Amino acid sequence: MRADRQGLFRRHEPVLLPTIGLLLVLGVWQLTWSLGWISPLFFSGPSAIASKFIELMASGELQLNAAYSGRSFAVGFVCAVLVGVPLGIVIGWYRRLNLALNPLINAFYATPRIALFPLIIIWFGIGSGSAIFLVFLAATMPILINTIAGVRNIDADLLRAARAFCATDRQIFQTVALPYSVPFILTGVRQAVAHGLIAVIIAELTAGSQGIGFMISYAGQTFATDTLLVGVLLTSFAGMALGWIIERLQSWFQRWKPPQH
Repeated sequence: MRADRQGLFRRHEPVLLPTIGLLLVLGVWQLTWSLGWISPLFFSGPSAIASKFIELMASGELQLNAAYSGRSFAVGFVCAVLVGVPLGIVIGWYRRLNLALNPLINAFYATPRIALFPLIIIWFGIGSGSAIFLVFLAATMPILINTIAGVRNIDADLLRAARAFCATDRQIFQTVALPYSVPFILTGVRQAVAHGLIAVIIAELTAGSQGIGFMISYAGQTFATDTLLVGVLLTSFAGMALGWIIERLQSWFQRWKPPQH
């Protein structure tokens, strides 16, 4: 019986251990809040945050702000994927183009895109346009760099074998380059989710009149720490959910990758 319990625990470890850890943290957090060791002026407790979440949901305020931020993130993120993936494939496939553009890519990647936000406001004004463009800038670079890396790191033996069978460049691209690069591309997309969420929140914190970032900013100014933490945790859970979906896709597409020799 004991061996059966141990075997059951081992099979469900990936779910049980994170759940136990999360419940332990929440329990300690709630205990310190209930005992009054945490000042509501500086922080909040799980029960207060949950109560505020229900209140914001009931009023519809949370849904409106989440929908606004979600639209800005989705548009900017989709544009980043549509630009970053094809551009990364082209740059990675052509060696001389990669050599020519590599310094510019590295320089832009090292540049804090957030520092460009005042200029972006001048271009797009205060509103969703500037947030969308900032998300686009923030999400494009991880996708671009990982896609380039995926194409550049194709197994040379596979390329030689394909050419030995007189495969055309198009056939090599479709049967070797693209399948091999998919896991790299999805890694970049997963990183871009975090960059894009940070960008949309910062854009709304800085110059927004709607959205989760604006809600967080206003809550901070009025010392409503429970509302502030609702926004922060909602953004975190959104990132976790999107990351989990992409991770599952990455595991599924991993079988596309040709075997190493």
